[in-house]
Amino acid sequence: MKVLLINGSPRSKGNTALALNTVGAELNAAGIQTEMLQIGTKPVSGCIHCGTCRKKQNMKCAIDTDIVNSSIPLLAEADGIVLGSPVHFANMSGNMKGFLDRVFYVSAVNGGLLRHKVGASVAAVRRAGGIHVVDQLNKYLQYNEMLMPNSNYWTLTYGMNPGEVEQDLEGMQVMRMLGKNMAWLLKLVENGKGVVTPPAREDKVYMNFIR
Repeated sequence: MKVLLINGSPRSKGNTALALNTVGAELNAAGIQTEMLQIGTKPVSGCIHCGTCRKKQNMKCAIDTDIVNSSIPLLAEADGIVLGSPVHFANMSGNMKGFLDRVFYVSAVNGGLLRHKVGASVAAVRRAGGIHVVDQLNKYLQYNEMLMPNSNYWTLTYGMNPGEVEQDLEGMQVMRMLGKNMAWLLKLVENGKGVVTPPAREDKVYMNFIR
């Protein structure tokens, strides 16, 4: 099994990466492979709602100038995904927002590529806004019918300069417990294949209240 760790921070070795790697270390200890996907510093476009991905059903976004299309197969192949972002003005990073809007929409309208995979979210925060970011990230997982493990507190950790989150002992425990619980859930899902029949997928029903 394999889990994709998605770092929405422009810093490849910052506090968000440390939080993700702490989760990943527990997954590795349970025999599960991990890979870090770094969103990076290059611009990532937001969704323009053109509907091309829904029309073509080719697992691709119409915008092909950034890392989104090369990343979609990585998410589709993974058994689990961990989303991580720093907190910018009580929100996730701008590149992470553009990335997730497009990747998760393509996944949803192309047969539910992420459906019943295991997904979790973490945030690294200096002072406030972290719970809001975790909630934002979790909504992408929920919309795509992903299975979500928990920890023993909200999945965020505190620190400003790179490495400071390691001083947040409770936050580091939260990340470790998330990794352990995610590994357990991944194994439950794997061992349930062919034994427990998953519920059938239903086409999305859209109800607009203003017509």
